[in-house]
Amino acid sequence: MIQRTAPGGPMEQELTKLLGGETGARKAKSADSGGLGVAQLMDIEEKFHRDRTLMRGYFDWLGVTAKDLEKAGAEFPDDGDEVLIPMPGTVYSVKVTKDSEGGVTKELLNAAGEAANEPERMAPWEVRLRSPDEQRESWNSWLDGIPMPPDVAWRAVLFRPGHDGLLQGSLGASEKYQDPVVQMIRDRMPVSLFFGGISMILIYGICLPLGIVKAIKHRSWLDNFSSLLVFSGYAIPGYALGSVLVVYLGAKLGWFPLGGFPGDNFSNLNAAGKLRDVFEHGFMPLVCYVIGSFAFMTLMMKNNLMEHLASDYVRTAMAKGTPYRRAVFKHAFRNSIIPIATTFGGNVTLLVGGSILIERVFDINGFGLLQFNAILERDEPLIMGVLFVSALLMLIGNVLSDLCVALVDPRVSYK
Repeated sequence: MIQRTAPGGPMEQELTKLLGGETGARKAKSADSGGLGVAQLMDIEEKFHRDRTLMRGYFDWLGVTAKDLEKAGAEFPDDGDEVLIPMPGTVYSVKVTKDSEGGVTKELLNAAGEAANEPERMAPWEVRLRSPDEQRESWNSWLDGIPMPPDVAWRAVLFRPGHDGLLQGSLGASEKYQDPVVQMIRDRMPVSLFFGGISMILIYGICLPLGIVKAIKHRSWLDNFSSLLVFSGYAIPGYALGSVLVVYLGAKLGWFPLGGFPGDNFSNLNAAGKLRDVFEHGFMPLVCYVIGSFAFMTLMMKNNLMEHLASDYVRTAMAKGTPYRRAVFKHAFRNSIIPIATTFGGNVTLLVGGSILIERVFDINGFGLLQFNAILERDEPLIMGVLFVSALLMLIGNVLSDLCVALVDPRVSYK
């Protein structure tokens, strides 16, 4: 709904080009249509599937209703009830005849214009009519203030319906690139999975031990110094740090490539060369990914552990002769990690989904940059596709969090 109602969509962009101007083209052309005809407007509207209502378009995307897989339209001549419409993707055409009651008949013609007796080819195709009143309503909705040409003929639309939506495992094709959305997401996801997986390993592998040490060494020089470091990292946005790293470590010192992942000649390298290429192209983005997460995870681990170390059951265990190390790791640690387990799924979702700004800074073709470009280009099928995958990742992350809680919390069981 937001995509359809927000200004500047693909339909409006196309009309702006045809009207010969930038955003104010409608006002500038308010006296005439700038050569834009009704048939041309209908072609654009049908191309972007704006001839369907909002809810019908959503149900088509879901795959609940049949959408127009292919279509073509043409106007009836003023003095006749027959029109010839080329069949998309073939050398055939269809002769559509309109009767006085609004019904239509269709006949398949070959390249020579002769009747083709091929009912199996004609069977999937249907025809619908668009009346002058319907076209006039569409004109006023898109070109309000621009006079409509007086002579508007009936229009026939030849289309091949079919269920091709989310329920059928399809997310459609990108309007800008004409590639399947599923394929575009599949191509970008490994990059985000790489950075997300390595980031998770670094964050949990460093933050949990560091939080334990900070809790045990509370208010020591090690605790104070590490707090200074992690809070400094937390205060620096990852994309801002990325810009600094690109300028100094990349452009000035030449230690690392300026962007991209992996390198252009990655496929031609041997195993050692590929490993080095991954390190060189991935080091700076990884630093930006993890630097802001250290403070939250480290302080959560420290505070939880300190709270449980001061609880009665830990003091009782130590009073009965339990060694301090055993009291920390056997009793307090397991309960301290329960809140961290609840956030595990959310971290997975964020890291796998990628960081839009970090991928933008380093020109990494990951899932985050795909979302960013889809929004900039107002590519509706691609936006809906990445939105669906993001929502699916969130649901998977919630399930993972529940499973992690069941593993560390003895009070929770899914039996």
